[in-house]
Amino acid sequence: MVCMIAAILESGEPERLYTGLSLLVSAAADGTPARGLVTFGALDALLDDALAERAMAPGAAPHVVPGEAQPFAQTLAELRAMARELPGCELWACAAAVEATGATREQVEARLDGVMSTPRFLRETAGARLVVV
Repeated sequence: MVCMIAAILESGEPERLYTGLSLLVSAAADGTPARGLVTFGALDALLDDALAERAMAPGAAPHVVPGEAQPFAQTLAELRAMARELPGCELWACAAAVEATGATREQVEARLDGVMSTPRFLRETAGARLVVV
């Protein structure tokens, strides 16, 4: 039996987003169902059309050496796109975060699979390996 992996993405920090998205995309690429719930801190970053530029801003990714900032930022943007396109991988916006931050359904649907409440996410991923990033 293939176990699902579920991640709650809370942080908008590029390095943490990279880690969470990489975990989901890698699992889905290997055939493991992967589900992510994007909450308050991560929502603005993952809806940002300029995610790569945001990740390259001074101090945004303090552990990335300057010579690797551009490849890191580009890969982060690619991971976001792959999480949306890769079969077996789904990335949902937390309903409360969408409402509280003023994000629109159109913004969410342009980058993510849609909107889902935390209780529903937890029900749908019951039994999954759960991580919070």
